[in-house]
Amino acid sequence: QVQLVESGGGLVQPGGSLRLACAASGTIFSFYDMGWYRQPPGKERELVAMITSGDSTNYEESVKGRFIISRDNAKTTVYLQMNSLKPEDTAVYYCNARKSRPGRPPLNYWGQGTQVNVSS
Repeated sequence: QVQLVESGGGLVQPGGSLRLACAASGTIFSFYDMGWYRQPPGKERELVAMITSGDSTNYEESVKGRFIISRDNAKTTVYLQMNSLKPEDTAVYYCNARKSRPGRPPLNYWGQGTQVNVSS
């Protein structure tokens, strides 16, 4: 069983920065693709950024150039550096760990979420 624990959320003014962290335990972290998702109030959960086990990254269009996802396999932690935050970035942010298994459903785990509020 994989446990994911997010931290780093909070209240920040527009234009400010936050760094989210997601600590993983219970598995071989380096084998997993790691992602950050968010769910704004009253909306669906959406992918924000992903980093594969091979360190390839991709970002949702609205966060490109502002957010950076990174991972530290030695610390089994994935980070999301969020800069130039906007009110529309307000959401609960969730960490996700996913591992494909040929011929079988992927392994898929979620953290409990951390709240990010961007407001003046």
